[in-house]
Amino acid sequence: MSDLPLLRALLASALLALAGCADQASLPPGASTGPDPMLPAPSHALIPTVDIAPAIGWPQGAAPAPAAGLAVHAFARGLTHPRWLYVLPNGDVLVAETNAPPRPDEGKGIKGWIMGKVMQKAGAGVPSPNRIMLLRDADGDGVAELRTPFLTGLNAPFGMALVGQTLYVANTDAIVAFPYQTGQTSISAAPVTLASLPAGPLNHHWTKNIIASKDGARLYATVGSNSNAGENGIENESGRAAILEIDIRTGRARPFATGLRNPNGLAWEPASGALWTVVNERDELGSDLVPDYLTSVADGAFYGWPYAYYGQHVDARVKPQRPDLVARARVPDYALGNHVAPLGLAFNDGKLFPAQYAGGAFIGQHGSWNRTPKNGYNVVFVPFANGRPRGKPADILTGFVSPQGAAYGRPVGVALDRAGALLVADDVGNTVWRVTPAR
Repeated sequence: MSDLPLLRALLASALLALAGCADQASLPPGASTGPDPMLPAPSHALIPTVDIAPAIGWPQGAAPAPAAGLAVHAFARGLTHPRWLYVLPNGDVLVAETNAPPRPDEGKGIKGWIMGKVMQKAGAGVPSPNRIMLLRDADGDGVAELRTPFLTGLNAPFGMALVGQTLYVANTDAIVAFPYQTGQTSISAAPVTLASLPAGPLNHHWTKNIIASKDGARLYATVGSNSNAGENGIENESGRAAILEIDIRTGRARPFATGLRNPNGLAWEPASGALWTVVNERDELGSDLVPDYLTSVADGAFYGWPYAYYGQHVDARVKPQRPDLVARARVPDYALGNHVAPLGLAFNDGKLFPAQYAGGAFIGQHGSWNRTPKNGYNVVFVPFANGRPRGKPADILTGFVSPQGAAYGRPVGVALDRAGALLVADDVGNTVWRVTPAR
């Protein structure tokens, strides 16, 4: 029998132990959030910091801790890796149960193999169910009594958008369309491809989200990068690290905004009507870099990746450099903190929550792996005034990490249901949580 598996395991254990002893965050609390975050010098290390919360799930009867004045309960438990949410006009809730597709070129080499093991420990190693579930709360008690497969046989589905009587689903490799009738609980029609999306055997950031324009003429699709900071070759980044605009009539796509390492949540800001997104920035520059962010998305804008971060701060690891692109790099609107991994985004345009939450943004933060101490693993609220962020992020749901540092759950997608309550997909806890004002 070959000794190679044992050697790899020993090497992985040694490297992970060393990584756990790497740099610690030193910025004061709150310094990496807001419109003008502190950006210290990068910290370079042969072995990156690895400090991830191993997934254990929720103990019986446990739940996240809501902010003062709010309450939380399970809308639906026992799901299988629920990551994304979409609320249909009749109140039905669609949940994408999904995970990474096969990616034979991802995770090669010792470092890639180790990171694969780390992600498995974090709960990301389960096979993708490749389906969308329908949840229905017909009696209005805040708990879904109907749970049924709505669409199956998909390919790592994520974003969803209804335009008229057509439901669009963003698979990892294409946006596909299905006919939809109000109230139906399953769709058996074959998918029709509207537009292909960058994927392939590498497909580093596999999640693809979509949102429809207000007039229903266009879809906007997020496509994350194929690397952390261009290390897999710029030739593998074609059409990636971008938000694409797709004409629904023709399926033609064009880059709407670029230089966004891994955008996920998309939402229309209610006061201005502008498109906003949350973005996971690059890793391995230290626990105090780089802030993930919330930003408005301007047509034709370039946001720096991979050549620069947070405006025109050059990433010296990227070769060759592109000073022409660095000079164009747009500064994001609002920093959310280092390595918090924001994914879900929903603006509160309803009237259920108290006035302090009016018009602001709810954000699901999946949590860090490349920072000590851990960061994220929560749902936060960013207040807005006159279409712009104002003030610091406030916790909405916490308690996803145990006192021993394990993950009970990890927030992903967020959405407002028809009553205005906040729904949160928890892919480690296999639950959709529902947040309301406390009675």
